[in-house]
Amino acid sequence: MSDILTNFEQSERLKKLPPYLFVRLEELAATKRKEGMDMIDFGIGDPDLPTPDKIVKSLQIAAEDNENQKYSSSQGEKDLREAVARWYKKRFGVDVDPKTQVCITLGSKEAIFNISQAFVNPEEIIIAPSPGYPVYSGASALFNEARCASVPLREDNGWLLDVEECPRDAKMLYLNYPNNPTGATCDLPYLRKVYEWCRSTNTILCYDNAYSEMCYDDYRAPSILQAGPDCIEFGSFSKTFNMTGFRLGYAVGHPDLVAGLKKCKGQIDSGAPIFIQKAGITALDMYGEDGTPPGMIRSNMAAYAERREVLVNGLRELGFDVAMPKGTFYVWFNCGMPSDEFTEKMIDLGIIVTPGPGFGLSAEGYVRMTVTEPVERIKDALLRMKRGGIGRA
Repeated sequence: MSDILTNFEQSERLKKLPPYLFVRLEELAATKRKEGMDMIDFGIGDPDLPTPDKIVKSLQIAAEDNENQKYSSSQGEKDLREAVARWYKKRFGVDVDPKTQVCITLGSKEAIFNISQAFVNPEEIIIAPSPGYPVYSGASALFNEARCASVPLREDNGWLLDVEECPRDAKMLYLNYPNNPTGATCDLPYLRKVYEWCRSTNTILCYDNAYSEMCYDDYRAPSILQAGPDCIEFGSFSKTFNMTGFRLGYAVGHPDLVAGLKKCKGQIDSGAPIFIQKAGITALDMYGEDGTPPGMIRSNMAAYAERREVLVNGLRELGFDVAMPKGTFYVWFNCGMPSDEFTEKMIDLGIIVTPGPGFGLSAEGYVRMTVTEPVERIKDALLRMKRGGIGRA
């Protein structure tokens, strides 16, 4: 072996990037598990419900075909792009060209990052809501040597971004409703207001609509493309169809924005596996012609709705002021102490939650919990909290 000491020093931009939030939570939880503690996980948003059999079987059949075992393309297969276009027409009443306005992605996360790679120059401004998905303010800004304008979302404004607080000289704005982590929702008039503001300021509007199908109480999430065509929207099969591990999503929007994303992806990936894309077609075509969700989605949302109510009502009984979310499978609330302190107290009780500042510094004092555990496990966690003296009553 060589006696030369090697120093593989990370780049300055990578040093500035904080560790991904859920990696740290997993490390803390792993320590407790090694000690024999039963951990109830309300941390990362990974559905516990299975992928529908119809989707899995279509993937298995497609995987046996040699033609589906070859490279795809960075834009994705033609038949899946057409299925996405059909779905947008059924679900939102929006016409899109599958050739120029649709790009298949490896989940929505990579596309959310790659759109900034495609259009943002050094020192230009990216507007990121706080709290918000960490990729908006983290990798998207740092890896482009861009400046991040972190604009706080406020509880007294329903966690809606106020564009009047945003800089008017930004290159790009990220927006996300139903919202991660707050569970907040918006209506189409609000989206039209943001859309017109972005057009008037020449700001690229990137709409993260990964939770469009995770809605309760007769609420149905709109698409930013219903407000107009001069933007780009990201969707995902992950949460809608319980396909997180499949890594499949899509971007739909203005042809120039989609073209930039495709050019960037062409240097980075060779597309999602074709057999997984075939499963995506099966998933989207399960929707009715009038945009009605299939039975599996209705069943999933009924299960999440019950869990949501048990968790929210239980937290209220412990004295926390918790809103009943109309979207996502997240419950977001003020924990009454520093977020990390609350998180550590919960881990000591065998309960994993996500501290608010992981989504932005303005979220100090808040935590996020998912409803990806069965009702009995949620009740067990609430009982542990009560016995452990966790509450504001």
